[in-house]
Amino acid sequence: MPARRLPDIAALEVVVAVGRLGSMGAAARDLGLSQQAVSSRVRGVEHGLGVEIFVRSPAGVEPTENGRLLLEWASALVDRAGEFVAGVDTLVGNRHATLVVAASMTVAEYLVPGWLTTLTTRIGTRISVRPMNSAEVIETVRSGDADLGFIESPGETADLDAALVATDELYVVAAPGHPWAQTGTVSAREVASTPLIQREPGSGTRVTFENALAELGLRPVDPLIELRSVTAIRSSVLTSNGATVLSRLSISDDIAAGRLKRIEVDGVSMIRPLRAVWSSHITVRGPARELLEVALASTT
Repeated sequence: MPARRLPDIAALEVVVAVGRLGSMGAAARDLGLSQQAVSSRVRGVEHGLGVEIFVRSPAGVEPTENGRLLLEWASALVDRAGEFVAGVDTLVGNRHATLVVAASMTVAEYLVPGWLTTLTTRIGTRISVRPMNSAEVIETVRSGDADLGFIESPGETADLDAALVATDELYVVAAPGHPWAQTGTVSAREVASTPLIQREPGSGTRVTFENALAELGLRPVDPLIELRSVTAIRSSVLTSNGATVLSRLSISDDIAAGRLKRIEVDGVSMIRPLRAVWSSHITVRGPARELLEVALASTT
């Protein structure tokens, strides 16, 4: 009989949390995962071990007779793994003294600063925030070059775990002198056929905008200008006759003050999730976990 492989420690931590809290949903909230991800991890451990650990019911889960014994062993193993990680952190010392966060531009400029203000009152760790577009965030976290990431694009997150931290909406905006600002509305077809001042490919803003038009069977023409900074795009629109698509987080003050006008686009809604992402092969711990909890608390 071939030797049985040890389940992934992160998956065992999920199983232990389900056993401790008595439901998949409660474990998902505690761990910052989706309920689907928790259920998938539990099924994976059960399948790998060939043992049913829980009996499911509408009221939650109950461990089987074998499951109770496995949960006891798994808890001890998870505790030892935590001791191992703490020991390694002590050995490497200053190499992990900085929490590295990769964040998409809108999140980095308009949400992360507030989260860090809250966080720095609780921990003494140095924090390095690297602004980039959402596609780059995913690759940076996958490669291990960032402890935690924040993205603003819809769709899959490759093999990363994710949790919703906020919901955002994109607006088409222009300066008051722009022809669209005179009527305040424009057709989706006209927006698609007009070169706009845009973010670069791979940014969450660009992806969300293109997806919204694609749902109507439209494809936007090439941008008038491509810029990597939200601030640069905002400045360009304020001082030119161009229009753009930006997050309400970045332009709400300009709209309130009359510096920019929101343009309603017939039939187009550009609501998008803002999500935290991290490696599915690790359990988020320490300062990264603290930051994730601060970000998650901002949704309530």
